[in-house]
Amino acid sequence: MKKMIIGIHGLANKPPRDTLAEWWNLAIREGLEGNCAMSDPEFEFRMVYWADLFYKSPLHDDAMFFFDKLFNEEPYVPAEPGMLQTHNDSRMDELLASARGVVGDAIDFLKENINFDVLTGPLLGKVVRDLAFYYDNDREVFNRQSVKMIAQQVLKDELKETILAEKDKEIMLISHSMGTIISYDVLRDVGQEAPDVAVPYFVTIGSPLGLPLVKGKIIDQRKYDPRVRTPTIVTKSWMNFADRKDPVSADTHLRDDYRGNKHNVRVIDDLVRNTYQRPKDGKRNQHKSYGYLRCPEVSTHIKKFLEA
Repeated sequence: MKKMIIGIHGLANKPPRDTLAEWWNLAIREGLEGNCAMSDPEFEFRMVYWADLFYKSPLHDDAMFFFDKLFNEEPYVPAEPGMLQTHNDSRMDELLASARGVVGDAIDFLKENINFDVLTGPLLGKVVRDLAFYYDNDREVFNRQSVKMIAQQVLKDELKETILAEKDKEIMLISHSMGTIISYDVLRDVGQEAPDVAVPYFVTIGSPLGLPLVKGKIIDQRKYDPRVRTPTIVTKSWMNFADRKDPVSADTHLRDDYRGNKHNVRVIDDLVRNTYQRPKDGKRNQHKSYGYLRCPEVSTHIKKFLEA
């Protein structure tokens, strides 16, 4: 069976589709070669892209217009020698994970027993603009057929159509940032609507899925099953990779947040070191997708998928 990697980006503006797809592909291959000595791995790659539906103009990398607000200061660039570094788990990592789990459990209990809409509404708008956008039932955009629809549904349809179109291949779904929330929702939807479809490998990088307000929204929207769990169509593994300094994945460990599915697949957390640096000034961005995609731990997992 052919191997297919599907990439899902977040909600911030992006370079054009072909550019972003090429950069994700290059970052994955750079990691496989640099970390796993795989010089020319065979797999198909497909980018699920929706930035053109939500932004009038894409980002560009024309250095003559570096002052333009659409100039992309964080393009894909190969890592400097020695920058692909494995994260060595420490006792501090374990303690922080445990502390976040206790706090998360307390907030989840309150969410299930108290009406938190008054709190989550303003919080979504102030803390994470993208979450507010995604969960806004009054936000409408045009889909690819020029039909005006709720923005969340347009996003979900883009990914759902891609999964169904590639269902005859062995899929690894790699999602980043807000894309992990959209992916989670779509995988559960497809599991309900097309139970024969399988997405064996689910990978989340830089994910906000551990935030209590996100879990609260999942509970609100899925009243038929008020618990959060691994989507049923994920049949082999769900790996969650996070850098402890990534502000978006504030809860780096999802295992205590999402129970297993009927295939006994439960999320496995792995801390990584995202060493992406902006080419202009060398400033680190521990949330950048390219940095995650070439982390040694991510590369090792993709290698196992390709060789399985």
